[in-house]
Amino acid sequence: MKDNKKYDVITFGRSSIDLYSQNIGSPFEEIKGFDAFVGGSPLNIAVGCARLGLKSALLTGVGRDKVGDFILNFLKKENVETEYVATVDGARSSAVVLGIEPPNRFPLVYYRDNCADSQISIADVFRADISQFRCFELSGTALNMEPSRSAAFLAGEQAYNADVPVVLDLDFRADQWHDLLAYGVTIRSFLPYVKVAIGTEEEILAAVLKDPAMVTIKDQQISAPEIAGDIDEAIQTILNSGVEALVVKRGEKGSSIFLKDGQVIDVPGFPVDVLNVLGAGDAFAAGFIYGYLKGWDWAKCCRMGNACGGFVVTQPGCANFNPHLETIEKFIEEKGGF
Repeated sequence: MKDNKKYDVITFGRSSIDLYSQNIGSPFEEIKGFDAFVGGSPLNIAVGCARLGLKSALLTGVGRDKVGDFILNFLKKENVETEYVATVDGARSSAVVLGIEPPNRFPLVYYRDNCADSQISIADVFRADISQFRCFELSGTALNMEPSRSAAFLAGEQAYNADVPVVLDLDFRADQWHDLLAYGVTIRSFLPYVKVAIGTEEEILAAVLKDPAMVTIKDQQISAPEIAGDIDEAIQTILNSGVEALVVKRGEKGSSIFLKDGQVIDVPGFPVDVLNVLGAGDAFAAGFIYGYLKGWDWAKCCRMGNACGGFVVTQPGCANFNPHLETIEKFIEEKGGF
């Protein structure tokens, strides 16, 4: 890919302070204390890309508050460009409270009423000038309400017209939508701008959902719903929208790439002991984008994504624990290479 751009990647959407349980394994009701990290899928991806050596920026919003200062301070230390982070008067920076009960229970609570990152505006997008980036990444929750929805569509349009590849993280968070069916309607409307879509099987099913009763959320695991449906049909629906590739994250099984020409590539994951799955998908996206911008083939891009995701599930948080390039290269080498 051409590298005559000012930056490598800009990510768009959520940013938050994440309060992770210090009492790993304890039920949420028994938590005694929390560690303060940062989070939000686009923020995690921007940090992950920066740690791998890409020039990354974040398009989001924070409140004029100390939580916003906390988020900005972290981003600056991580060399993520904050020029396009809007400080929104009258809104609050987001927060998330998370439990850690490995191997398969990770409840979380969002605090996003009047959140600043949903106030990203059309003016903010014009100010960012998407054409100066080699890649534009959008996380699906940015589409859940105005004004960030319109701003996201404008950014997608700008990227498409400037031949900047758009990577969409499907990022389904059921409790962030006024109607579960609205998620699919909105995502499908955005797909014509998208070159690569990334999601779990559940997120892919949510993108074509026809009945809210098909969604089940247990133990307040908002990031890991159970969704009924025909996954093959759902995958084909997304491919029919015109995306070049649909990447399916399969956890410990690795990932699969479905291409518009009908080709399917299965890429194995890395065996690890799981501590916390929250943030692993964002680490995957960062690793994938790194490989994509390096011009790697699909399988190698996903193998890099699998490695980054596999590394982060062994850690107690998200962005704060994304691997640096030398760390993940060693991880890959020790576990069999690409």
